[in-house]
Order: sequence, then structure tokens, then C-alpha cells
Amino acid sequence: MKILIATKNSAKAKEISRYIGDSFDKIFLSDFTDAPDIEETGETFLENAVLKAKKYFEWSGIPAVSDDGGLMIDTLNGEPGVLSRRWPGYEATDQELIDIALTKLKDVPQDKRTAHLRTVGVYYDGVNTLNVEGGIDGYIVEKQTVLCEKGFPFRTIFWIPKFKKLYQNLSHEEHEEVNHRKVVYERLTKYILNLKR
Repeated sequence: MKILIATKNSAKAKEISRYIGDSFDKIFLSDFTDAPDIEETGETFLENAVLKAKKYFEWSGIPAVSDDGGLMIDTLNGEPGVLSRRWPGYEATDQELIDIALTKLKDVPQDKRTAHLRTVGVYYDGVNTLNVEGGIDGYIVEKQTVLCEKGFPFRTIFWIPKFKKLYQNLSHEEHEEVNHRKVVYERLTKYILNLKR
């Protein structure tokens, strides 16, 4: 069956493609020249993920998977949360997002810098809506010491206690062990395949 990976973030699309495996004929938004931009107007990650999956299904006629997620910093009442790239009130760059987080947490002690990376993945085929949530817990370091991987700004400043490493510095094996998008899409794939039986 065909499935549309409904994201314009090329790094994210590559990850999703890897995690849903070879059970589908995968179609990407980059395969089209006229793929619309979908404004994320939901108040939660789930609302935004459902919105994107439904809108891209309605546009393409292809069952779609999409997700929404981001960083939630406890001492900032869960910011940036669904604001994500629009945290400063406009579409920010990767580096701007990193700088904003570090500035907002200036002089905040380590035990108050706890944070969570969350992702909600959704599948929609015109009839069925499936969703799975996943996450990683850690904290925000005091300064940036590594370059940002395009599309994943917060991995640069997100410390994972289990490995005593920045997310950005995890080995491939370590990354696969904690990657919340992997958990989300592997589970979502099982649910989708069960629908088709």
C-alpha cells in the first residue's frame, strides 16, 4: 500500500522512512512540486499531527503519516512545546531556537533545567485515525558546545543522563535505543498493518 510521509523536513522524512520500514510504497512531499504548507493551529502536539495527516490525505488522496513534537522545558511551563519554531513569535532558525532556550534558562540551576522531547505520530486514511506518543527525558545544558544538525536544534543542548551525553553526541546504537520517533513509528506501523489484515 502507498503511504505519504507528510513532512517537509527532509531530515525528519528520512528518519520516518527508515522507521516505518519496507512494508509500504513510500511517497514523500518532496516528490511533488505543489505540496501545500499546512499551518499548525492546534493547541497540542496531537492536534497538530492529526491536522497535518488529514490535510495531506485530503490533498493527495494517499493515506498519510505525520507527527508533531518538540521540546518541553519544565521550568518554562512546558515551553516551547507546540510553539516549536514559532517560539519567538516568528519562524526561527535552528540556532535562534538554541540561543533562546539558553537565554531563558540563564542562571537556572541544573536541577531546575529538566526537559522532555516529545513526539506524537498520526496515521490517517480517510476512515481510520491512529496515534502513538513517545518521549525522552533529560535536561538542558548551560551552553552549546557542538554544532547543530540541521532540523534538530535541541539535540545540541539536550543532555541524556542515561548515557551522560548530549543527544547530538550519541552513537548510532545509543541513538536508536532512545529515539522517541523510532518508538512512535515502529508502533504506528504495527497498528497500520493490523488495520489492513
